Amino acid sequence: MAISLSQSSTEDICKQVHGSLGNLSILVRVLAGQLSQHECQKTREKYKEMYGEDLYEILRHKIHGTTSKTCTILSSLMLNPHERDAIVAKNAIFKERDRVDYKALIEIYVGRKSSHFFLIQQAYQSKFRRHLDQDIMNIEPPHSYQKILMALAASHKAHSAQVSVHIGKCDAQRLFQTGEGRCGEFKIDEGVVLEILSKRSIPQLNLTFSIFKHIYGHTYTKVKKALSTNVVVVVIF
Repeated sequence: MAISLSQSSTEDICKQVHGSLGNLSILVRVLAGQLSQHECQKTREKYKEMYGEDLYEILRHKIHGTTSKTCTILSSLMLNPHERDAIVAKNAIFKERDRVDYKALIEIYVGRKSSHFFLIQQAYQSKFRRHLDQDIMNIEPPHSYQKILMALAASHKAHSAQVSVHIGKCDAQRLFQTGEGRCGEFKIDEGVVLEILSKRSIPQLNLTFSIFKHIYGHTYTKVKKALSTNVVVVVIF
């Protein structure tokens, strides 16, 4: 059962954790059993202040010289949400040779509020001394999802713009006319899609795709061959 830090000070918890680094069962009981995730993050801050080491790195690397699943879970409790997303993004790009997890990247770019997305970018730069957008642009071999991700990054910069039903209707109509509304074989106009993704905020895009479904009776696309490279694009708005 979780206890509040008013009952047991952060400093006392840090001392207990520091004295139990060789005992994984105690660490599990204290960090996973007694503290909320927010309190774990506060404990990490205090531990750094007291001992000059990052508790996240200690839990991830140094306990018994192992990187067990338990250690990974304990270390993840030390992370705030934007740090966690920054790590997920880096792993998506670099963890597997010749394979980028675009699904994980698009989930971050689409599923996070713009204020949170900017914190992810800052955490990525601070933690890895790299720029997330630059790493995505430099992915080899080139992939059409890179263009989508860069357009979504631009859309986060438009987060302060007010959501407009009129713009949503116009964009929904343009998407239909440049795709299903064309005579002959279905083919999405990549330029139009990327223009809309890059110029509209995420809330505006959500509204546009909602309006599209309302007007045309189905989501913009579930699985269709789309961009110029003929990859299968899954629009997840």
